[in-house]
Amino acid sequence: MLRGASTILLLFVIVAAPANAQPTELMPGVTFDKTLEFTPHGAVVLDVITAPRPGDDAGLYALAPVLAGGAVGGGTAPLTELERSVSAQATVAGIDGDFAAPDGEPAGVVMQDGALLHSPAAGRSSIGIDAAGLMHVDRVRLFGTWQGTGQRRPLDGVNEPPLPGQTVLFTPAFGPAAPVAPGSADVVLGTLPAVVPGGVVTGAVAAAGSGGGEAIPPGGAVVVATGAAAAKLAAEAPLGTSVSIRLALQPDWTGVTEALGGGPVLVRAGKPVFRTTEDFTDDQVTSRSPRAAVGQLADGRVILVAVDGSQPGYSVGLTSFELAQTLVQLGAVRACGLASGSPVSSAFDGTLLDRPTVPGGAPLEEALLVEYFGVYAPPPPLALVTGEPGRTAELLQYKIVRPSKVTAQLVGPDGAVHVLEAGVQHDPGTYGFTYSTFDREGGWQWQVSATDDLGRTSTDTQSFRYDTTLRALVVPRAARSSLTVRFTLSRPATVKLQIETRGGVPIATLAPTLLAAGPQTLVWDGTLATHTRAFAGAYVAHLSFTSSVGTSDISAPFTFRVTQ
Repeated sequence: MLRGASTILLLFVIVAAPANAQPTELMPGVTFDKTLEFTPHGAVVLDVITAPRPGDDAGLYALAPVLAGGAVGGGTAPLTELERSVSAQATVAGIDGDFAAPDGEPAGVVMQDGALLHSPAAGRSSIGIDAAGLMHVDRVRLFGTWQGTGQRRPLDGVNEPPLPGQTVLFTPAFGPAAPVAPGSADVVLGTLPAVVPGGVVTGAVAAAGSGGGEAIPPGGAVVVATGAAAAKLAAEAPLGTSVSIRLALQPDWTGVTEALGGGPVLVRAGKPVFRTTEDFTDDQVTSRSPRAAVGQLADGRVILVAVDGSQPGYSVGLTSFELAQTLVQLGAVRACGLASGSPVSSAFDGTLLDRPTVPGGAPLEEALLVEYFGVYAPPPPLALVTGEPGRTAELLQYKIVRPSKVTAQLVGPDGAVHVLEAGVQHDPGTYGFTYSTFDREGGWQWQVSATDDLGRTSTDTQSFRYDTTLRALVVPRAARSSLTVRFTLSRPATVKLQIETRGGVPIATLAPTLLAAGPQTLVWDGTLATHTRAFAGAYVAHLSFTSSVGTSDISAPFTFRVTQ
């Protein structure tokens, strides 16, 4: 045993058939669908992640913002890196988060586990998820106060650089130190509980300074005041006294535990929103560009949508209102936009799902991730085991993110159960087996169940096939004008050859043919269903074969060249 580290109708859009008819399961309960739409303005590619209602299934699912470097001032990283940074704590899928402020930090609210980590942007919509898994989209304002030896004074922000005359609270979520603020008065609170809206927390003044840059103690905070507010802070929060912090949000978001900024609001009560009067320029909402959004369906499920754009010939993107209409057609009853333009991307557990405008994905300050805390079994590397070199054994793996008791087994085509481990206690990590003792041809299932230290039970199942019918497949790496595929059958089988793009879109199909056992060939003449010649490019030869043991598939890439 190995263990390692851990039919859409838009205002000006005509819909075409989707490129993929069936969504792909990313992890238990979470699916991904890539759809290609043809519009008068060009092709549009939609990437849609659908997940259970947050908090469903005994708390195995969450929807939460994740910050680069784990802090508001933690820098930037591509979405894939942000996902990998939390992969040991959850299996995740997501999209980009809030817009960036001029200082490079999130522009709007950030809440994690009920704690307020960054102030909301009052002129734009904020997105909140409450403990019951309901998504809220509101323009939220912060009303805060601090009080030392005098009366209550305004507290203007949390973890954002103070403007002249403001007082701002900096917690460890900002980073190791408060920002430099010439002429400021600074108060260090040695200890301060997490700041939750609607409550009051108190901390003792452990040190005082000026000019900003004070180290933020772990479990503590720094209060920074500028302009006329500086004298009040220095006079009313001397060393050895206590400071009380009170924060409130308007509207009252009681019960909201996770939140991030974004905007504009796209769907309200199941209707697309055309004019929002939010703090965005006309170009930001009317240009066709890459866009991201989060929505909630009537049954509580959430959808994360990334629209590729600014790539003529592949995807031109959507306007904000076109995206709103798209979300309504996807079933959203409420939805909000997220950062648009180059930050737009979607990924699963550190692997990109879309084609962002920046290769590899633009650096982000924040992502919005679906988090799954149960057992995850990745698809086996071999969809088909044939017994040939390189296809004799299957690597079977699973990942757990909490201490768990695990049962792992294989179920053969005859229903026989092959137990690999039963009720074994494991620490978080990735575990694997190499299995080669197949005793039946046909479909096999890799099944894993786990019960973690919180008593939550989860399962995951993956399928593959063991089938020796088609062997010795030869697909030339490069084909000119036509493609000849050679193989050997160990028993009679009906074989179908389909030519597909590298993205899985069929372009030509040879009718299924019943072939006898022995060496065989199939030839594609290089033409499409319209009897026109295929373009030169990279393609995939996909063979499906049906014999007495069932239907199996095998594919191989090739490059097609056109003879002049």
